[in-house]
Amino acid sequence: MVGTFWALVPPLVAIILALLTKEVYSSLFVGIVVGAFLYAGNFEGAMNEVFSEGLIKAVADPYNAGILVFLVFLGILVSLMNKAGGSAAFGEWAQKHIKTRIGAQLATVVLGCLIFIDDYFNCLTVGSVMRPVTDRHNVSRAKLAYLIDSTAAPICIIAPISSWAAAVAGFVPGETNGMWLFLRAIPYNYYAILTIVMMIGITVLKRDYGPMAKHESNAKNGDIFSGMKRMVDEKAEKPVGNGKVIDLVMPVVVLIVLCVLGMIYSGGFFGGEGVSFIDAFSGSDASVGLVLGSAGALIFTVIFYLFRRVLSFKDSMECIPEGFKAMVPAIIILALAWTLKGITDDLGAATYVAELVKSSAGNFLKFLPAIIFVIACFLAFATGTSWGTFGILIPICLNVFDIADPQTTTMAVICVSACMAGAVCGDHCSPISDTTIMSSAGAQCDHITHVSTQLPYAITCACVSCISYVIAGFIQNAVVSLFCAIGVMITLLVFVRYLVPDGTEKAWGN
Repeated sequence: MVGTFWALVPPLVAIILALLTKEVYSSLFVGIVVGAFLYAGNFEGAMNEVFSEGLIKAVADPYNAGILVFLVFLGILVSLMNKAGGSAAFGEWAQKHIKTRIGAQLATVVLGCLIFIDDYFNCLTVGSVMRPVTDRHNVSRAKLAYLIDSTAAPICIIAPISSWAAAVAGFVPGETNGMWLFLRAIPYNYYAILTIVMMIGITVLKRDYGPMAKHESNAKNGDIFSGMKRMVDEKAEKPVGNGKVIDLVMPVVVLIVLCVLGMIYSGGFFGGEGVSFIDAFSGSDASVGLVLGSAGALIFTVIFYLFRRVLSFKDSMECIPEGFKAMVPAIIILALAWTLKGITDDLGAATYVAELVKSSAGNFLKFLPAIIFVIACFLAFATGTSWGTFGILIPICLNVFDIADPQTTTMAVICVSACMAGAVCGDHCSPISDTTIMSSAGAQCDHITHVSTQLPYAITCACVSCISYVIAGFIQNAVVSLFCAIGVMITLLVFVRYLVPDGTEKAWGN
């Protein structure tokens, strides 16, 4: 079964169960067990694959462990800001300056676009800052989670200075300049660009569709959770300090600065060897950099609040277990998702998909960008990882087309961009994706609710992107193809506006 379609069965089982049962923990565990039995073939071997070679190995991995520590530190930092009253003060300030629901949603989009350094950092920071604002304007937590998720990976994949740009550049084999290839691919990254158009369009036109329509309708009536369970105890967030806006803004600014410094430090920027900023970012370890940055920001925040006398040292220390508890759901889901990914890797999903791409290359040359996009979507959706999809498909694309040959350079760039866009799309849709999980945590929204409400929007962008890659494969012109893609998306959004009358809960029978 190794290296065959069976390698994709365990994640598909987990995803289907999660969507059907609305319960993610048991669904992920069942997927892990199915994969373990497929790999080992007997009970003893399967149990060893589930625990020793699965869960324990995934959590013990240095990169994964660093991400978990970063989550805990950020959870504590958010708890500190809430307890000091900084979040509440920012919410009151925003209520005076952001007058409408549209303004609250657009502000979330803008902040998400500005924090493009790393998708993990983006999800949790934007969520903690914007929750008070969107709550006051009765924006559903499902909509907030969608906006956070859509400004995480889709923004990072078109930002030259980001951990994602560094990862893509690192996956380019041989002597090819990975950063040059990344920059050339940006105009062809249709899914990322169309996701931005989609967010702005549905916000300005005030037309939601699918399950999101019900959540937005309920939110306008005061129920921002639509009756779903909360990820944390709301009582734990009531402030005890009389904080000001500066008590939220200053820790967030320090967090951003220190995380950037931490990432370039991990890339050797301060090592005295003449490493440039771009090279340091390309060679950075996001896990180490985010842990260093969040730890420094946490220490700064405790001292800053003591100095301003908005929170005592005892109250600050009480935030440590509270912040940890807030991140427990995300930590559990991440640990299970990493375990499932490891078992999928052991079953040879990468080998199966690689052979699938190679076999389709010769027969459908002009359609190859669209084919690669679809395969990347499916692989990232099934495995819950964008970076793993890059690592599998980018070298294959560059083997099919010689990047150094002027006659095939453009097609190589389009195919690499299709791989990147498809990976982000699949990651965006997948309930076992790290970024999707963290977006739920950042918005403090029920995870399966976030996945189910986001899916229709992501699928819409994916369909338009696929059509755009067919066009790009034939005309191979960045400007014309991009205008066609944006034009189709805007036309579709205008059509939705007239299809869905005002009062979406009535239009969709919710």
